[in-house]
Amino acid sequence: MPTTTRRHTLTLAGLEVPVIELAGAADGPRLTVIAGVHGCEYASMDGVRKWARQLEDRELRGRVVAVPVLNLPSFRARSPFIVPDDGKNLNRCFPGDPAGTLADRLAHAAFTELISGSDALIDVHAGDMVEALEPFALYDAGPAEDRARELATAYGLGYVIRQAPGPGRAVGGSTSAAAAEAGIPAITAEAGGCGLVERAAVEAHVRGLNGVLAALGMADPPPAASPAPPPAFLERFLWLRCADEGWWEPVVSPGETVAEGQLLGTVSSLDGARTLQTITAPAAGVPMFITSSPAVAADGLLLGLGAS
Repeated sequence: MPTTTRRHTLTLAGLEVPVIELAGAADGPRLTVIAGVHGCEYASMDGVRKWARQLEDRELRGRVVAVPVLNLPSFRARSPFIVPDDGKNLNRCFPGDPAGTLADRLAHAAFTELISGSDALIDVHAGDMVEALEPFALYDAGPAEDRARELATAYGLGYVIRQAPGPGRAVGGSTSAAAAEAGIPAITAEAGGCGLVERAAVEAHVRGLNGVLAALGMADPPPAASPAPPPAFLERFLWLRCADEGWWEPVVSPGETVAEGQLLGTVSSLDGARTLQTITAPAAGVPMFITSSPAVAADGLLLGLGAS
């Protein structure tokens, strides 16, 4: 029997957020898919839009709740990373605070209304306007991490990173971290970069979401789908920052294998006369994302290194 589709809006922190609900005739898990947590990561949003349209013509077991654009203020303002109303990164605010600022309230409403009660969560991302990126999936340690690792592998990207708790943790307060703490298998999937709608990245997200559906037993793979090669598994995610503002000039690219101690780039004075900081790799690994803009502030994020 065909899949039933309902398109509507859900009021979250006063915002009318678009939601696509797809229900199959047979029972199965509830999968929640969210994109647009960051407002300028367009390849991921378009991947969810196209995937949801394709699902309407397939047999589905269970229920999919898909949000193509969650962070409407950032999307409308073309504001990378932060919610313009309060200057906060929404993906550092989960599970949120109903008494906080807009980002806190939106995180709380999204966690309560969308993520809680799900059998799995996929948060779909891309490199924002100043991020060149190598496709990867990230999951957090926790009670559901074995299942999360399976979903991250099923997404079919080249790298899978496990994020352990503790002081070295690169990302906290994210959708997938909050879901993991609640015992929900969750991943963050990244493909695409620099705020571009790249066809290959959009297609990678569509394939990845189909892979997750198959792993959850919610749908058979599309007829033309071929198995993705196994990813490389990494155990650490090291984020490198600059000490002072200046002109950032990387000398490596996302996806390039680097050795411990290898030069990754420099930060120089704006007049070009002085090198302020030399950035080297703290461990052997692969840059997952690199800030593509020369303009960096003090304590500015330069790159994220995936390491074994």
